[in-house]
Amino acid sequence: MKEELFNVARYISVMAKQDPHLCAIMDPLHREPNGNIIYNELTFLELDKYCDAVSRYICECNIGRSTRVLILLKPGLNFLFISFALFKIGAVPIFIDPGMGVKNFLKCVINSQPEALIGASKAHWFSRIFFPYFRKLRVRINVEGYKFVSAVDNFLSRRSKDNSFNIVPTSSDDPAAILFTSGSTGPPKGVSYEHGVFEAQVNLIREHYDIKRGEIDFPMLPIFSLFNPALGMTTVVPEMNPSRPATIDPRKVVEAIKQCGVTNSFGSPAIWAKVAQYCNANNINLSTMKRVLIAGAPVPLQLIEKLSKLLTKGFVYTPYGATECLPITSISSAEINKETAHLTLQGKGTCVGRPVPGLIIRIIKIYEKAIEEWCDRLELPQGSIGEIIVKGAVTTKKYDALKEQTKLAKINDGNAIWHRTGDLGYIDNVGRLWFCGRKVERVHTATGELYTNCCEAIYNQHSGVFRTALIGLGQYHELIPAIVVEPEKGYFPKNSLERQRLITELKKLGQGCQMTKDINQFFIQKKLPVDIRHNAKIHRLTLARKYNLSFSYK
Repeated sequence: MKEELFNVARYISVMAKQDPHLCAIMDPLHREPNGNIIYNELTFLELDKYCDAVSRYICECNIGRSTRVLILLKPGLNFLFISFALFKIGAVPIFIDPGMGVKNFLKCVINSQPEALIGASKAHWFSRIFFPYFRKLRVRINVEGYKFVSAVDNFLSRRSKDNSFNIVPTSSDDPAAILFTSGSTGPPKGVSYEHGVFEAQVNLIREHYDIKRGEIDFPMLPIFSLFNPALGMTTVVPEMNPSRPATIDPRKVVEAIKQCGVTNSFGSPAIWAKVAQYCNANNINLSTMKRVLIAGAPVPLQLIEKLSKLLTKGFVYTPYGATECLPITSISSAEINKETAHLTLQGKGTCVGRPVPGLIIRIIKIYEKAIEEWCDRLELPQGSIGEIIVKGAVTTKKYDALKEQTKLAKINDGNAIWHRTGDLGYIDNVGRLWFCGRKVERVHTATGELYTNCCEAIYNQHSGVFRTALIGLGQYHELIPAIVVEPEKGYFPKNSLERQRLITELKKLGQGCQMTKDINQFFIQKKLPVDIRHNAKIHRLTLARKYNLSFSYK
């Protein structure tokens, strides 16, 4: 009996046969004086040919099954060619977010120990400057070099129906890729993805969001473009700096959506806040959009409301998940606006929806140590706040080369694995999950624990406040809660009188909620430190250190 093939690269060949002339990717080349974007467009048949040609060249360079390959490329044609070529030959691509900073980036390189590097000229210069971190490299491929370009062209010119590249027969449990976490509450960790997890993600996303072949996607997180060929969607490459996605120009986003008839897009709250503001200022609707997916951090209710009005034929969705398990839950703007928003404003947390099909969610007691085996006694009753754990086909099994971190984040349950998200939340009486904050960022006070997402929602309602961060002063279990405030642009206090007025107004807001009524310490600063990937996850532990606070979780 023939073993089933698990490899998302096979979908390109399937699409090349079923719909060969459907556009697979649109990569921006330049803009005309009138603002019209000129794209380099490839059909699925052309994409399939290029991937086969690149696969053959990579194999000739002694990269094969299980070879660990670091990819350092901007979003676009080469990124897709290389990624899917590596999937086809059974190699293991390593994706490290270039925006995490040099120090964290080099730590990720050391941990993942790539044997090959495929990238542009700058990437190879970088690897030579920091040679000690790249000692394991035995193969280098410069995609801008004459050797690569001419070799691929040569394979393309002699390709016929009989010499297409045969995908290495990878199974569900075979390693597929290493993706790194953002490192917003600790060092970035490499997550080991298996081919079966990618397969499950593709099927789940297609079915849950009812994605149809021929839709057009605008992925503002490059890694999400890898799902599109498997989903039969056209990828429109955004004009953006992948290492600084929050610096994206909203005008260019809207123009691309309009010109290409984009139906689907994923981005962080920071990106979509810019787009919504631009659309409102210019009286623009996004009439082609079926769905906008926003994730990476809790999404402000005002943003959901604004975007909902712009999508005349679609909905906003806020999927919840992590690099280790994605997606876990999802909820639409319609349900948020109608049923849950008012509870968020009361400090009940952010509702992130019901589990997607095939995912099981449990809430367990808060433990700092590893939990080796699942036990029913770990589970808390409905409505209790605890750590969110998940089990299902899209749950990864381990971190790459990090045994201790794997032990802390995974729970064995027979043949299955629970992933401990490190997030706190609860399940309501209709089965929806509510997010309350990160476990390491909760504030222990003498009278109980406070949760970041619940408390901050109270103060974020102030018209002059952009965002806030809950932190704690003092010693463990005796912390005095404090709020760090980032005002909206133009609302930063100009003098001590304005500062005191803002603090007084914030205190009044807090006194209206049982959870925040005793918070009396406030700090105001122009910008809160946030993650680079989404520009939305607040570095509360960094703020704690800045204000000489003690976070000792022993």
